[in-house]
Amino acid sequence: MLTTGSNGNIRILPGDVVSRIAAGEVVERPAAVVKELIENSLDAQSKTISVEIKDGGLASIRVTDDGEGMSRADAPQAFERHATSKLRSDRDLWSIRTMGFRGEALPSIASVSHVRLVTARPSDPVGTEVQLRGGVAPQLSDAPPVAGTRIEVADLFYNQPARKKFLKSVPTESSHITRVVQQAALAWPGVHFKLICNGQETLNYPAVTADRDRIGQVYPRFTLEQTVPVEAGQPGARITGMIVDPNHAKASRTPQELFVNRRPVRSAAVSHAIVEGYGSFLPKGQQPQFVLFVDVDPDRVDVNVHPAKREVRFAEQEAIHQLVRRAVRQALSRNGPVAGESVVSQEPGEQVVNKELSRAWFPAPAAGPLPRADEGGPRTIGSLPPAADQLAFVNEAAEPYVRVPSLEVVAFGQLQHTYLVVQVGGALTVLDQHTAHERVLFERLYRAWVARGMASQPLLIPEAVELSAPHAALLQRYQRDLADLGLELEPFGPSTVLVRSVPLGVGAIDAPAFLQDLLDDLSLWGQASSLEARVRPVLASLACHSAVRAGRSMGLPEIRQLTEDWLAEGKIQTCPHGRRTVFQLTGDELEKLFGRVGW
Repeated sequence: MLTTGSNGNIRILPGDVVSRIAAGEVVERPAAVVKELIENSLDAQSKTISVEIKDGGLASIRVTDDGEGMSRADAPQAFERHATSKLRSDRDLWSIRTMGFRGEALPSIASVSHVRLVTARPSDPVGTEVQLRGGVAPQLSDAPPVAGTRIEVADLFYNQPARKKFLKSVPTESSHITRVVQQAALAWPGVHFKLICNGQETLNYPAVTADRDRIGQVYPRFTLEQTVPVEAGQPGARITGMIVDPNHAKASRTPQELFVNRRPVRSAAVSHAIVEGYGSFLPKGQQPQFVLFVDVDPDRVDVNVHPAKREVRFAEQEAIHQLVRRAVRQALSRNGPVAGESVVSQEPGEQVVNKELSRAWFPAPAAGPLPRADEGGPRTIGSLPPAADQLAFVNEAAEPYVRVPSLEVVAFGQLQHTYLVVQVGGALTVLDQHTAHERVLFERLYRAWVARGMASQPLLIPEAVELSAPHAALLQRYQRDLADLGLELEPFGPSTVLVRSVPLGVGAIDAPAFLQDLLDDLSLWGQASSLEARVRPVLASLACHSAVRAGRSMGLPEIRQLTEDWLAEGKIQTCPHGRRTVFQLTGDELEKLFGRVGW
């Protein structure tokens, strides 16, 4: 039997030390504090939640809501360990219907900071104020009877210098808090969320009635034109949300948002099901992007498997996997096949992509072919005529490059206004006009960068692009690096950027869409192993956004010119993002295909 005495080695830890140990599991960084306080506000039926932070949350965090509030008896009790209004018995743990339930958040936060809470119920004639330092000796006083709760957390980790030492920079901690607020806003579209950083409003998401509208607020580029709605269900489970159209898939993993019963979580099973649902619809090297909400009967999912409630465990994991996979596949099938692919039924509720060309016809040559070499002026591949909604550029010739002897090129026409059908030497060649042109532009840009010859061309009319404050700050951080690549971006107000110039040789681009892709590239610069690893994705985004798009008619002179340029660049089989540029059948392969071998 275990005994204790004056000479024993086992001691009972003091209560304040126990609280700090618990805080290490729940309060990892300032963002964890914000998450716990927001969840309490949501459980209090709040309709407006405002988050204010200073110095990335290290100096202070203030969360204000208009929820139910607390009585004078409950307010100090909330800071006792394992005190909760969410559970009555252990049976309630198997059917969690609230965001918070452990009763650890407030005491853990209070043990490593200075806390001031002001609260009142709508019927209270006088409010209550509670102040704690290090989680001990709460002091009560009267407060104005403003319905709701305001809680202020100051000097976080003041008594844990080791924990404070390992926190990241103020911008990094602020970005983690921003993500917490964004996730809460996505999960609860009917609640108005605000985030104020150092006195400046960073996020403001007014309440909306539908998940789709809130997704548009948080991820403006995740538009209806780029996404496919997902909706499916089975007894005890349902999935809704939006996934990216494969034609707009990117290498970036943003957004990849999964919510189970309105709780942001990670689930390897669901992520695997999403990838399987895309199957061959997703181009090589591209990532699925999604905002999905899985609703499961509370008694069929365990949300108590992680101290910070980041993970869940499903009672029927395989059934959830099949539901998600089927929902994604059906959504993509309803949206129609990728351009140039036909769809053949394989089994009920499923479709597969047939890679063969569906038909072979050639439209009449488009009006306005490229100028001949003897006509002078710039020779821009696949350039479009000026339009009111396109950027205006100085009329300068593109950067020349050394041509190599090429095979004879005979242009036949276009297939589905996307694929160029030509004869190259003795081979039948089908080029994807967008990816082939993208490869040509990328090689020119990359060659200019290697030679340190990244000249820029100013826009006749600079274009202003509205961004979120964190995104504008990210562009400003790398402003000089981008200028070395021929991109001149200028801050214009707190969250607006002016595009003043682009690299010489780049055609008209959609500035807002390009900047969003550029932000994805810049977000990975911290992980890049070399300068080249940083530059190549940016040049690839520039090439992609200025290349001729699928669906654009091209005349025979343009088709021939683009093919010759692609040959001159080395007949590379993929674009910079890894998508295929060409399909070829040699003369020998054609003879075998038609059974002419041996005649």
